[in-house]
Amino acid sequence: MAGMIILQKDDRMKKTYSAKKEDVQKEWYIIDASNLVLGRLATQIADILRGKNKPIFTPHIDTGDFVIVVNADKIRLTGKKWEQKTFYRHSGYPGGLKSISAIKINQKHPEFMIKHAVRGMLPKNKLGRKQLKKLKVFSGPDHNHQAQCPKPLTLLPTG
Repeated sequence: MAGMIILQKDDRMKKTYSAKKEDVQKEWYIIDASNLVLGRLATQIADILRGKNKPIFTPHIDTGDFVIVVNADKIRLTGKKWEQKTFYRHSGYPGGLKSISAIKINQKHPEFMIKHAVRGMLPKNKLGRKQLKKLKVFSGPDHNHQAQCPKPLTLLPTG
């Protein structure tokens, strides 16, 4: 019987797994941001918050874990970004555009730079806002989430 394909019982079509809220187990990780490049750190944090490091990743379900970042004031920027990178905000009124350099932001609110970088890498919808709430950033080495027993996550300094 040339040209005929005979399927065995084991050759059935496989179903794609879709995670449910009940299936997801959330963990807590702690990352020391000292001497890490901002963008490379932010991409790895965004992947953990979304759950892309898990085999049960489902795009429309929050499968990610909680991330605590300490020593946010000791991050690195490459090149001349400390002087040249500017952050903008607008008051809504004519002429209300305000700008501030990265070095001044790091002096006043060092947590902002990490949160801002990670926010740009998450989905721009309700799910992304929910995932961003799982990011806890602290400028010093201390944090107030010891009760969650976070697992240390070491990221190599690159760049």
